[in-house]
Amino acid sequence: MAKPVLTISSKNYGAWALRGWLMCKLAGLDFTEKVIPPDDPAMKAEMLLLSSSMLVPSLQHGGIKVWDTLAIGEYLNEIKPKAGLLPADAKARAHCRAICGEMHSGFASLRSALPMNIKARFPGFKVWSRAQADIDRIVAIWRECLAAHGGPYLFGPAPCMADAMYAPVVTRFLSYDVTLDKACAAYCKRIMELPAMQEWVKAARAEPDEIDELDAEF
Repeated sequence: MAKPVLTISSKNYGAWALRGWLMCKLAGLDFTEKVIPPDDPAMKAEMLLLSSSMLVPSLQHGGIKVWDTLAIGEYLNEIKPKAGLLPADAKARAHCRAICGEMHSGFASLRSALPMNIKARFPGFKVWSRAQADIDRIVAIWRECLAAHGGPYLFGPAPCMADAMYAPVVTRFLSYDVTLDKACAAYCKRIMELPAMQEWVKAARAEPDEIDELDAEF
């Protein structure tokens, strides 16, 4: 059987691409990347915050195609159950699915005000009130999960689907100099230290500047 193929977009700007890619890495899936060009409509839809799924990312595995980020995570959990993308405990698993769903469908103000841009740094960035409300909610989610499950990741000692879903938020907090408490700052550091995240960031920094930053923001 041919290797699975994961279709992704820009590694510097592609928040949904990162989520799907990181899930595949955490699941231990041996896959090939297919990167769509910056002028592709699916790429533009993701960059312009018009869609959380469409074709970016999408996973082709044998005769199966899965194109929504949450669906990719659930599918990977089915084919790689030992990877622990979802917690083994039913209560924790339900909680994990809930906060993944909240990330998938919510936080619109954060997305528009602090678009993912791994290469950029904005010291002292002024966060507007609606985006701050999203930040406060995310911090509350992280604190609750870290306290309930003991860290260092959201649901215990190993990263799972929830960590992949919130990984682009971690990059945003770093890019826009968001002030965090000690526990959340340590969590961000731990996510950025994941070998897969280091691989993604290295590729993002090497990516040609082919996308107009204003187009990515708005």
